[in-house]
Amino acid sequence: MTNLFGRTLWRILARSEVARQQHFATIVADAARRDVSEVDPAGVAAPLRSGEPTAQELATWCALVRAAARRGTGMEPYDEQFLGALHLLDGDIVEMATGEGKTLSGALAAIGYVHRGRRVHVITINDYLARRDATWMGPVFDELGVTVGWIEEQSTPEKRRRAYSCQVTYVSISEVGFDMLRDRQALDPGDRVLPELDVALIDEVDAVLVDEARLPLVLAGADDDALGDDRVARIVEQLTEGEHYEVDTDRNQTHLTDAGADVVAERLGGIDLYSTEHVGGVLATVNLALHARALLHRDVHYLVTEHGIEPVSASRGRVAERQRWPDGLHAALEAKEGLAHSASSNIVDSVTVKGVVERYRSRCGMTGTALSAADTLRELYSLEVTVIPPHRPLRRVDEPDRLYATGRHRDDAVLAEIAAHHATGRPILAVTGDVAECEDLGRRLADAGLRCSVLNARNPHREAEIIAEAGREGAITVSTQLAGRGVDIRLGGSDESGRDRVAELGGLYVLGTRHQPSRRLDDQVRGRAGRQGDPGGSVFFVSLDDELLQRHAVIPSATTVEPDGRVLPANHRGPFARLRHRPGRTASRPSAGSDRGAPARQPGPEHRFIERALLTREGVDHEVRSLTEKYHRPIDHQRDIVGRHRDRLLTTDAADRLLRERRPAAHAQVSADRGQAETERLCRHIVLSTLDEHWRGRLADVAELREGIHLRALGRYTPLTEYLRDTLAAFDGFLDRVHHDAAATFEKYAAEGAPADRPPVVRPSATWTYLMQDNPFGSELDRVLRFLGM
Repeated sequence: MTNLFGRTLWRILARSEVARQQHFATIVADAARRDVSEVDPAGVAAPLRSGEPTAQELATWCALVRAAARRGTGMEPYDEQFLGALHLLDGDIVEMATGEGKTLSGALAAIGYVHRGRRVHVITINDYLARRDATWMGPVFDELGVTVGWIEEQSTPEKRRRAYSCQVTYVSISEVGFDMLRDRQALDPGDRVLPELDVALIDEVDAVLVDEARLPLVLAGADDDALGDDRVARIVEQLTEGEHYEVDTDRNQTHLTDAGADVVAERLGGIDLYSTEHVGGVLATVNLALHARALLHRDVHYLVTEHGIEPVSASRGRVAERQRWPDGLHAALEAKEGLAHSASSNIVDSVTVKGVVERYRSRCGMTGTALSAADTLRELYSLEVTVIPPHRPLRRVDEPDRLYATGRHRDDAVLAEIAAHHATGRPILAVTGDVAECEDLGRRLADAGLRCSVLNARNPHREAEIIAEAGREGAITVSTQLAGRGVDIRLGGSDESGRDRVAELGGLYVLGTRHQPSRRLDDQVRGRAGRQGDPGGSVFFVSLDDELLQRHAVIPSATTVEPDGRVLPANHRGPFARLRHRPGRTASRPSAGSDRGAPARQPGPEHRFIERALLTREGVDHEVRSLTEKYHRPIDHQRDIVGRHRDRLLTTDAADRLLRERRPAAHAQVSADRGQAETERLCRHIVLSTLDEHWRGRLADVAELREGIHLRALGRYTPLTEYLRDTLAAFDGFLDRVHHDAAATFEKYAAEGAPADRPPVVRPSATWTYLMQDNPFGSELDRVLRFLGM
């Protein structure tokens, strides 16, 4: 009965969704027939503010906004762009294919929210897109009297206040998060810049809400206790993998062998690494140096530039601006590369990207690849995904994977494939896995006499320029994963002067030198071709020694390796021979979906095990996200409690009343000396600073608890359960302790007569994002068991 009810419920929901889609389509079609030349814009917007506009009123509104877009930008919005806007106004995540006009669709939705009386933050993935989109869409907003602003890293507090006061603000997710953290350190209400967070309309929503959901944005203060030891780095540099240290099969964890521990201990003067004296200091530094040596690689995980160590984002393939590893690991990398140690710091406060987004009253978003992340978006944010059909049918040809025995064979085949297509003049975009591979392919192409443009984390300032010309005839562009995301590749170049010729050649050809960590990211790579019904093609070259297959695949034994290293099923002379690619032959039919093409036939065994490997990796990543969410949930809840209490202290006389009740004599003395207004200010500063100091200590305690919680497994306890219990128990009485210490500080200040304008603690001065490293050396249990020889 339950199953029957479940199936019936899903049928009802499906019919409801179809009806909603048809309702919106009818509204958009009606709007195209309406003349709004004599319509009063204020009257058209009024029904939206009421919250229950009729279909006719919505159609008139769509017609009004369509006319404003035409006047402001010269662009005529497609019906599909209005469908996307209406779904955004309904609170959905909207999937629209590359080149279908998400930027304009988002602007139309933002206008709709403003006409409802809301304020909108259009959240972007970087400052460049915030500035570009606000400037580009500005004339549309101006036509309808909607104010718009944008924010970037260099924006002053005053400019931020002006931008946030606009009805629509374009801003990157990191800038919102850092402003939120700085506002939570304000000692006076006028120091804050963020208004109440209302609507978040998120561009590239899968990147923000899935790939970077648990990225911690950090507010930091100075710390004199810098970590890192150049001598340890030089010792670890001389160790040999397999003899002195081991790395697990996933290459996520590393540890010293007994022989390695003996060598390190001897070269450090014969100390006992595992003694109580050295476990938390020297051994920790050795483990950090070992991690930096064995698990983090130059030009893959980070670059060395004039600015020092610069991490490379795994999900974007570009330098992760204002990101760093926790200080000990960052210092270990600096020691490994022979760089001067940067200033160390302590965490004053932090918030995750997910925590920032959840502060908004309403959330919606758009991207080219949301459907494959629908379960995660529903689970973490209760958001539903709607796929908008493309304005023109997708014509891109997505070819089956080419599988090779080794990376060398694969690399040779990639070079030959690029040369073959380049000989015809067809533009090619080769997408690699990391900076090192990107630059190596660029060098190999140059050695072969093939001129190419290389786009990676080393030249982000040319990103938009290079990617915009990737569709020009004869162009070869080599890039890392998602370099240039947000910039369209137009056939014939940015001016489309050679469009017809490139279309005749088959359009842009996207060649992936390996699979990305998920099918969704693969779809983003493929989606660079086939913009707005343009011809195009895509293919992935894969080798059996790729990390994805080595970790997650069960490789079929019945295969045949051809002389060029191509791997085919054993019966490749049968029906699977058709899978072999020949230039100019169509290997798949186009799909009516978004950024996903569909194969013409079901893939054979050559490809099914690769698909299963991708599914396995996605499952692992999903489990990690789910577990991480459980660990973060209690501290997120406590952060909300502290934040609400802080807001009350900042905006009312609660701090003054608190100290007057707890220290009446001291309060009376200070009031007599300085007056009531100055006393209220001093009370507020002291209580807020004390609260911030205690919260900083709370974050440090939680980090220490989580680091050691796996030791509880030795006593047959469940680490997560123990962590949740201890985290909740330790928070009991937190605010009472804050109030007690604040009262003691106030009494001391009253006795010493300290000046009112001197804050009790030094305020934070830096912001950045920490890269997540969950148990990089294995859990504490792993370490204990290794020490015990188990």
